[in-house]
Amino acid sequence: MNTMTNDIHAISTEALAVLGGGKLAYVKTIRSEDVQKFFPQAPELPSGSLLYALHAADGTPIMLTDSREAAVANAWSNELETVSLH
Repeated sequence: MNTMTNDIHAISTEALAVLGGGKLAYVKTIRSEDVQKFFPQAPELPSGSLLYALHAADGTPIMLTDSREAAVANAWSNELETVSLH
């Protein structure tokens, strides 16, 4: 068993919220069909579109856009560093 994997799953939401001092974010690909789940205030979108959501380290959605570059640019303009998730 990989103990590193177990340690990763043990990180609480509260710990993620303060990870990086509130200065980390990640970009997640999202289908238009799933937008309402993360962004309930967003208008209905046609099915089949691929969008990009910028999230805070704790998973809180920050913004939604149609390009990864725009999501990263928004993070930088808000002094957030984007990190890769695997």
